[in-house]
Amino acid sequence: MGTGKDLLARVAGAAHKATYRTTGGKVGGRAMGMPIIELVTTGRRTGKPRATMVAAPVVDGDRIVIVAAYHGDQRHPQWYLNLRDNPVVTATMDGKPRRMRARTVDGAERVQLWSRIVAANDVYAKTQGKTSRQFPVVVLEPAVS
Repeated sequence: MGTGKDLLARVAGAAHKATYRTTGGKVGGRAMGMPIIELVTTGRRTGKPRATMVAAPVVDGDRIVIVAAYHGDQRHPQWYLNLRDNPVVTATMDGKPRRMRARTVDGAERVQLWSRIVAANDVYAKTQGKTSRQFPVVVLEPAVS
């Protein structure tokens, strides 16, 4: 069962997606100094495409790093659960869709990326401090056909 927070996230996300798509990412393509991507996952129960807008605090060439923060909620966001079960996704940045493969990082790679994430935007550190759930850090890399 969803919460008011879930409903607000869906409504705001739908408005953001519509604006982003209509303008090819010219409006809604950046927030808090970070690029915004449209992430399309495959629904783990439905098998249908599910699109959401996600900030990318770290972009290294073809590699995009995203964080499953869900505004500090104790639950993982649905998009993360979907890509965890089916890691092939589409990421659209600057109006260009790319087929990517997602992987959750841990250990030293996570520590290194987390320091870059919080350096890019300290809202992640502040939000992480509000919950006991460790935010998954996800790397999106070009999918090999």
